[in-house]
Amino acid sequence: MARSGNMSELARRVGMSRDGLYRALSENGNPTWSTVLKVTRALGIRLEPHRDHELV
Repeated sequence: MARSGNMSELARRVGMSRDGLYRALSENGNPTWSTVLKVTRALGIRLEPHRDHELV
């Protein structure tokens, strides 16, 4: 998703460098939970946890 848009603008919204954001979101990246939340918010995505009824 992030790659389809302007990574420089996304990085600015998230408060990271463009290179740092690329590294965090790369295949071998290991972004922190706070980075994931900042990116989803910047993209206008809301995460909602739901119980998996098959596991309960």
